[in-house]
Amino acid sequence: MTQPANAATMKAAWIDRYGPPEVITVRETAMPVMGPRDVLIRMRASTVTLPDCAFRAADPFIVRFFAGLLRPKAPIPGGAVAGEIAAVGEDVIRFAPGDRVFGTTDPNPSAMAQYVAMPEDAPLAIMPDALDFGEAAGLTYSFLTAMPFLRDEARLQPGQSILINGAAGSIGTVAVQLARHMGAHVTAVCSARNADLVSSLGADAIIDRHTSDFTRASAAYDVIFDVVGKSSYLACKKALKPRGIYLTTTPSFAILWAMIRGKDAQARRGKLATTGLRPLPDKAKDMLVLRDLVAKGKLHGVIDRVMPLEAIAEAHRYVEQETKAGDVIIEMPR
Repeated sequence: MTQPANAATMKAAWIDRYGPPEVITVRETAMPVMGPRDVLIRMRASTVTLPDCAFRAADPFIVRFFAGLLRPKAPIPGGAVAGEIAAVGEDVIRFAPGDRVFGTTDPNPSAMAQYVAMPEDAPLAIMPDALDFGEAAGLTYSFLTAMPFLRDEARLQPGQSILINGAAGSIGTVAVQLARHMGAHVTAVCSARNADLVSSLGADAIIDRHTSDFTRASAAYDVIFDVVGKSSYLACKKALKPRGIYLTTTPSFAILWAMIRGKDAQARRGKLATTGLRPLPDKAKDMLVLRDLVAKGKLHGVIDRVMPLEAIAEAHRYVEQETKAGDVIIEMPR
């Protein structure tokens, strides 16, 4: 296999205990070990997400059941991959050194580093020519979250009405574009300062989250997609049409109880989907769907800001403020 030069160690973000952003450090650590069917990716960019912050802080507590009860099982955070193939195992046939690729390591964090090793059949695809690394990193996470919710859980159809709560965030900006692409009528909930952005992505109606309460609507939506987990099924139930569904990205005992109880008398229901835990072949197929949509100009990323790896703690602190519009991208040192 072809080996990158001077690659005995690499820089990576590192978390060895739960806590505030200050627990994240950047350190030198060993390069990932490759197998014969693996590719080694020289990372160019990744992204910091709200789930990254939740897993770093172990808040809510339920994330400890996934990430480690007492301390993080995986010290290198991050799942979004965007970079260049630096080396390939002897049995690899899909990729070659120099290929520009994007994908995800989820559910196994390890992407916030200079190098990542992945099996060639992992959720990994060649990047479209027009896509840059920062946009690729942000889109990977957001698309692999939003698409399963809208297509598989909501089964969103042309003409249906969907409300997206948190429409200016990383998942929200992609969800707005996908819902519009699927032919739905899209109502976006966001801050007034982000209204123009969300409208440009395809939202038909905007609700200012600071001045209006969308849950007071009556039987208005087929789908409510709460991408930021700031509401609840109970609060949103009145706003759902009969047979409507409330979807959330945020695990809680309340949504788990709603799922156990099932549909109500009007066939309304609430659902949490753990999209990061989907089978890897399903994610790999969706990476090809993402590549196709981007290549056809049907989907693009929204970047709030780009920060260096050395500012990873600051990036976590900023993401936790929940005021960003789109993605916070981390550039890797060269």
